[in-house]
Amino acid sequence: MSLKCAFLAVLSCACAVTNAASGTRTFSIDYSHDRFLKDGAPFQYISGSVHYFRIPRAYWKDRLLKMYMTGLNAAQVYVPWNFHETIQGVYNFTGDRDLEHFLDLANRTGLFVILRPGPYICAEWEMGGLPAWLLQKPNIMVRTADPDYLQAVNDWLAVLLPKVKPWLYGNGGNILSVQVENEYGSYFACDYNYMRHLRALFRYFLGDDTILFTTDGNTNREMTCGTLQGLYATIDFGTDTNASVAFDRQRRFEPRGPLAGWTTGVSSMLTWTLRRYMFEGGTNFGYWNGADYDTRYRSVVTSYDYNAPLSEAGDPTDKLLAIREVIKKFRDIPLGPMPPATPKFAYGFVAMKKVGRLSSLLDTISPQGPVKSQHLLTFEEMKQYYGYMLYRTKLPRMVSDPTPLISPLNGIHDRAYISINGMYLGFLERDTQLVINVTGQEGDQMDVLVENMGRVNFGSKINDFKGLVSNLILGGDVLTDWQIYSLDIDGTIAGGWPHSGVKQHQPGMMSNSTEGPAFYMGMLEPTGFAWDTFLKLRGWTKGQVWINGVNLGRYWPQRGPQQTLYVPGPLLSSSQPNNITVLELEGAPVDTRVVFLDRAQLDSTMGTS
Repeated sequence: MSLKCAFLAVLSCACAVTNAASGTRTFSIDYSHDRFLKDGAPFQYISGSVHYFRIPRAYWKDRLLKMYMTGLNAAQVYVPWNFHETIQGVYNFTGDRDLEHFLDLANRTGLFVILRPGPYICAEWEMGGLPAWLLQKPNIMVRTADPDYLQAVNDWLAVLLPKVKPWLYGNGGNILSVQVENEYGSYFACDYNYMRHLRALFRYFLGDDTILFTTDGNTNREMTCGTLQGLYATIDFGTDTNASVAFDRQRRFEPRGPLAGWTTGVSSMLTWTLRRYMFEGGTNFGYWNGADYDTRYRSVVTSYDYNAPLSEAGDPTDKLLAIREVIKKFRDIPLGPMPPATPKFAYGFVAMKKVGRLSSLLDTISPQGPVKSQHLLTFEEMKQYYGYMLYRTKLPRMVSDPTPLISPLNGIHDRAYISINGMYLGFLERDTQLVINVTGQEGDQMDVLVENMGRVNFGSKINDFKGLVSNLILGGDVLTDWQIYSLDIDGTIAGGWPHSGVKQHQPGMMSNSTEGPAFYMGMLEPTGFAWDTFLKLRGWTKGQVWINGVNLGRYWPQRGPQQTLYVPGPLLSSSQPNNITVLELEGAPVDTRVVFLDRAQLDSTMGTS
């Protein structure tokens, strides 16, 4: 399922690449001869997927150049809506979100672009690229003609598509074609009115001459629900599929035109196959990882290395060099050596000092204080869409014997860390751990720290509300009278805390216990250079790491398979101490040091956990 969302692509015709002497730039489909035409001449392109939103801006040029030197002449580019409109009506196209700068770099590198702007993209990305604020309307039907959803889509595309229009090939740019939606045939709704609405929007903003296409799975149902007249129908399939059978199915829905498909490997036309890889995966920094849901919820890990031809850190692999040799048989490869791997360094051990329990630092990380509610409120109702929230109540009666605290309707979305009077008891987890025993006195304070581990990105469960989404019951009592804290951990740390703060030394904040949610801080001293490195938290359990205020992502070495977090060199300072902040959720080791290595420790089977 999820592997269909990430792939290396080949879109080609069996024609030689030529140039036509024409004053007008055009890219079109020649239906009479089943081929693409660029400036009137037959054209072939070979493309690989690259996600600008998973790569630091400082490395965009490096990754694109490596694609070009491999022999690819086009890049597939998703655009995640939620990355650019995290807050409704507030659009961000700066820094690591500067899409036009990325398109410009690709153009100057010599790469065409196949743009895939959704509005849904899958990509193992949080909610498949849809913004979580859509869920403020609890009954919204995303990816359908639901009026509330369509209005949000209209507003978004009215901002995005005018930005990309100048980059269309016919307008002097490098975008050859634009995908509408993404694998829509796999979605249960099968809403043709929705697809017609999108077609009209794309045509209105991009014009009638732009090639618009769909991509759907290799089944009749998916091709039936995902295709629409006026959108060129392509098909995707894995390396275990007979390409001829897949293209025969495409022909039933698209009788003429080039045999165009997305595959999880390089096309068999190139006599080489990869197994379910992108060109480069990158990293799910922060909270941007998605989640699978087949028989249970499983979050996607922080690393999106995917065993791709370029590693997570952008290093060429043997696989990349082998692909380059194969492509040489079919087209000229740019002259010159492949750009080398970025330098890596093992900075060694850093001692970490406990700042304090999370529950004792609420004045710092939740300065606005709690919202008081008789009943539970979700992340979406609190308008905190990512990260963590804390729910606090009091035990309604004495529970001298171990008494089950239970979420009978599987309402823990996604992990809850339970403490009584500051003493950590354990966790509840969606689908897998729905009960924990509690003891205490009437009036004792119970804290439930809830972690949003990423919204489902594929299938019918993408309306994935977070927090405590149904009642908690202690014995026979439904717990009520909640104080609910939105936690601005990222904003607080980005502002310099805890290294610039003083509150970590206040009396009563410290505890010798290493169990339960707590913050730790340390400093990596400057070395005169800032090279890529990999952070390993040996003996730590589960949590989040920030370096110089930037959220690297989640660590969970006991669940695996990822054992290190990628730290891009541009995040580090070569001349000033580098601040490290760790939020450990369950239990820190006795030796609270962390270590920076010069290579990643990843299992090749990694994916979801």
